[in-house]
Amino acid sequence: MTREGVADALRTTAVRLGPVSATPRLDAELLLAHALGIDRADLLMRQRDLIVPPGFAALVERRLAGEPIAYITGSRDFWTISLHVTPDVLIPRPDTETLIEAAVDHFARREPARILDLGTGSGALLLAALSQWPRAQGLGIDISAAALAVARGNAERLHLNDRADFRIGDWAEGMAGRFDLILINPPYIDQDVELTGDVLHEPKGALFAGVKGLDDYRRIAPLLPPLLSPDGMAAIEIGYDQRESVSALLLDQGLAVAVRQDLAGHDRCLIATARRRD
Repeated sequence: MTREGVADALRTTAVRLGPVSATPRLDAELLLAHALGIDRADLLMRQRDLIVPPGFAALVERRLAGEPIAYITGSRDFWTISLHVTPDVLIPRPDTETLIEAAVDHFARREPARILDLGTGSGALLLAALSQWPRAQGLGIDISAAALAVARGNAERLHLNDRADFRIGDWAEGMAGRFDLILINPPYIDQDVELTGDVLHEPKGALFAGVKGLDDYRRIAPLLPPLLSPDGMAAIEIGYDQRESVSALLLDQGLAVAVRQDLAGHDRCLIATARRRD
């Protein structure tokens, strides 16, 4: 197919995807690149040499039915790494990178030695942190065996499996020891919220957390003080309207709390540290 044919395919597909996607042109490019077995950059640079494969149409139909791009292609970029994702795990999102940004600032003068990721899912936060600090060791905890299988696979693909351990668990219940960095992205959506879009396909247990979305924060907050090293930090993702409520839970545990906003200007990450004793 000529370059014009590829361009026409992308243009037509973007129009078709308009009603179901906020980024229809990008979706079209990612789907076509996946169908061709190349990355998006190659697609955009080599259009003159490419032929639209027959399998592209089926991928477009899946997207039109609402299936997220990441589940169709089986991959998602996060921080500096690329992850395999399945419907057993949440799709890593740019907002969650705010937790890594907060950690990078906190550890500007030294590296964390031990990292804990609670509710690790695909392993996104833990593996991003391990790629950032090449001498660190990490532990990812999740209640889902299927999610842990995805995380272990990602660690192997990224050649981080020698520094990343994964265990099944219910948050940090029964854990001992101290960690320099604790990363947490818990469920935080109010049980009565009606979802739309890609999240309809994601695991509900990783999304909803009771009335006002605070159930898991209430369980997690008391577990943090004995797990945090004296100069360590916990980076905790929150919903845009949960700053005060979750901060109060952390303050009640004797922790100091700061907030970091995401690129959209929403409160996204609470930074919990041990309070200094004068």
